[in-house]
Amino acid sequence: METLQRTANRGSISTGYDIANSLKFEPDNSESIVTSNQVAGNQKTWTWSGWIKRTELNQAASTIFGAGGTYIRFVSGDTINTQQSGTSLTTNQVFRDTSAWYHVVWILDTTQSTEADRSRIYINGSQITSFSAATYPSQNADLDVGGLGSSSNWLQLGRWYAGGRRYSGYIAEVHYLNGTVAEPTEFGEYDDDSGIWIPKKYTGGGYGTQGYYYKFDNSSNLGEDSSGEGHDANSLNNITAADQATDTPTNNFCTLNP
Repeated sequence: METLQRTANRGSISTGYDIANSLKFEPDNSESIVTSNQVAGNQKTWTWSGWIKRTELNQAASTIFGAGGTYIRFVSGDTINTQQSGTSLTTNQVFRDTSAWYHVVWILDTTQSTEADRSRIYINGSQITSFSAATYPSQNADLDVGGLGSSSNWLQLGRWYAGGRRYSGYIAEVHYLNGTVAEPTEFGEYDDDSGIWIPKKYTGGGYGTQGYYYKFDNSSNLGEDSSGEGHDANSLNNITAADQATDTPTNNFCTLNP
């Protein structure tokens, strides 16, 4: 069924924290952001947080973020699928609102003794617990994200590591925390008046040896890391200043929703 429509961010809400820019990815242009020069990081524990707004539905594989065999994507039927280096989760819920910004948080922590705690997905502040298929990584497993050595460890935004399976839509306010678990409430909160999930400034740190914060506000370097760690992306594939957008979770443009 369609999910979280009451809390999907479709409006321009004044929150005291404004997001100025997003980045638009178009599969036809083979656009992606890749970091292949990172140092070795934590392969057991990390958090990815980002706001996304889809522009195409029912794609066979639309990869948002990942490295090698560990990634999060939309699949046919508009569900979310995560791969964890040989294990996977596929949601029962579908995500078909092209007028809305969705906040996605994916937490991996294979040190957890309870398998369901090793991979957690949150959309707009709510944890997804209903899956059509669910297998979890083994305890203390090293996953591809956080590693170093080959293309299977390169950090990818907007595509699968081997190319293709590209994301179609906008991405904003991206945090990748390597070695740190951060809950969704550190990145967003429910608006007191509307009940809509809205962004807030992340102040927790913990980016580790690989982590980054992409604001996409520097048109001359759209892979710039604003975390203070200096982990800029070293490969912007067909990304230009024309891909920088002002459609954001706090300034949502009107979109026809078929």
